[in-house]
Amino acid sequence: MADENTIETPEVVSEVAGDAGEAQGRRGRGRGGNREGGGGDRGRGRGGRDDRRGGKQEEDDGIIEKLVHINRVSKTVKGGKRFGFAALVVVGDGQGRVGFGHGKAREVPEAITKATAAARKKMIRVPLKEGRTLHHDGNGRFGAGKVTLRTAPPGTGIIAGGPMRAVFESLGVADVVTKSVGTSNPYNMIRATFDALTDQTSPKSVAQRRGKKVVDLLGRGGASAVEAEADAAAIVE
Repeated sequence: MADENTIETPEVVSEVAGDAGEAQGRRGRGRGGNREGGGGDRGRGRGGRDDRRGGKQEEDDGIIEKLVHINRVSKTVKGGKRFGFAALVVVGDGQGRVGFGHGKAREVPEAITKATAAARKKMIRVPLKEGRTLHHDGNGRFGAGKVTLRTAPPGTGIIAGGPMRAVFESLGVADVVTKSVGTSNPYNMIRATFDALTDQTSPKSVAQRRGKKVVDLLGRGGASAVEAEADAAAIVE
């Protein structure tokens, strides 16, 4: 019979992985096995902790990887408990593309690798205003999670907490104000955030869809013709 899912901090997860490896090494030495078995398992457990401690990784292809959450699941079997790990990872290029994925494995590093590969396959492109913030406000919802995203002036910074901050840092947003209500589950929060990001549109795409010029759309908000032309020229995407 399986125990209930438990949420552990990265330090607790690493200690559990190290203890499991040490116990396996003691069993191998008692039965005449090689002494390096336990040490190898312990090394993998501690290696996973070092990977998580960085929080932000950037590879040769310029993709930013952020570990958001790790969940440990234990299953009681004959002879003891069998542990499994689930990782939630957010990746992005810092220039308007972002994705998330989750993976499960018996070891923490393998779970992170699976989650990263899944996130890279599901990256989406989000239009950014001036390359630093969103074009307009938006709302997203998934399950019990509700999020609100608002564009912000320069110097505001990323006003977001937990999983949402990882999404915007990977996306390349420098100024945004967010609010999350209803749940603190990281999976639901990230899915709700992506639901709001997929609804983002730029004035350029709206103008193309309606067969108009960008300056005509920006001038309808009460701005002067000079201001509208300047704003239209500043729009890249």
